[in-house]
Amino acid sequence: MALFAIADLHLSIGENKKMDKFSGWEHYEQRIHDNWQAIVKPGDTVVIAGDISWAMKLGDTLPDFTFLHELPGRKLLMKGNHDYWWATKKKMDDWLEANGLNDMAILFNNAFAYGDYAICGTRGWSYDCPADEQTVLLREVGRLEASIQAGLALDKEPLVFLHYPPIYGDYVCEEIMEVLHRYEIRRCWYGHLHGMAGRKAFIGNADGIEMKLIAADYVKFIPQLIAADA
Repeated sequence: MALFAIADLHLSIGENKKMDKFSGWEHYEQRIHDNWQAIVKPGDTVVIAGDISWAMKLGDTLPDFTFLHELPGRKLLMKGNHDYWWATKKKMDDWLEANGLNDMAILFNNAFAYGDYAICGTRGWSYDCPADEQTVLLREVGRLEASIQAGLALDKEPLVFLHYPPIYGDYVCEEIMEVLHRYEIRRCWYGHLHGMAGRKAFIGNADGIEMKLIAADYVKFIPQLIAADA
């Protein structure tokens, strides 16, 4: 069994908000399908780190989630800034169960086991948001800490996934980084950055934390291998 991750699928099968108009996004849904089928096996796990569907309401995500359901592997879903359909965890859990989407689960204030690792994460907060949104940032910091603590309770090493980058150009989200350092997180993956924004992405080692961008267009719509042989 292998662990993969990808962010920013921006599926729009049930909506009229296709990403094909952007450079590099041509036929992206077919590319996601073909690349996923080529490398992900039924026993594998894929973390989808936010911006999953353009649907505005949970019920309207069904075409996009059916698309994912028909692909192999367990899918762990995280919130992104464009996931307007996101609801309470209980409501989402109940909706997934009611629609037979039993290969999907919500990563939100919790953690999932994968071999020797715990899959942890939260949306995070943006480098381009005003200072008066500090309350939202601190809420995300709390969710990250709750997820990491849930992972440690599994007696496994936490692997952290975020939607927003904790470092971008000259920006450093000190509040997020403090949690990562305090819990001695060694690896972190994030999305959100597209096109030219990817040029300023931090990819490398930040004081002992290895960071990588996994936005779908940046990784050519190929799920990225995180760990193998759980």
